[in-house]
Amino acid sequence: MRAGEAMEQGLRDCCRSVRIGKILIQRDEDTSKPKLFYDKLPKDISERWVLLLDPMFATGGSATMAVDVLKSKGVPEDRILFLNLIASPEGVTGFAKRFPRLRVVTAFVDQGLDEKNYIVPGLGDFGDRFYTL
Repeated sequence: MRAGEAMEQGLRDCCRSVRIGKILIQRDEDTSKPKLFYDKLPKDISERWVLLLDPMFATGGSATMAVDVLKSKGVPEDRILFLNLIASPEGVTGFAKRFPRLRVVTAFVDQGLDEKNYIVPGLGDFGDRFYTL
């Protein structure tokens, strides 16, 4: 939800009959740890391919939690595609070690992470930018 919804219309334009589920995970800015707030997924999600959308892929903590939610609903790891716009090398490396059978598709791998675990140079908070412009 939120930042991932910025990618949703493009998905709907491309795949008109796609079913949409929602997972809201936000990173605590002080600890950089993810927190799950909400999930609502199609009842038959375990039988589907899943496109996990998140424009920013920094530490991979939120993505990891989202994949854990999907796997807890019976989705096989190799049926999840994680789509994002900007990634950090650290996030990609750690995520690939944790989920070796899951595919990641990104538009750009940026320089890295800063001391607050934000992507450098990055774009700032994608959700804030998308919803306040």
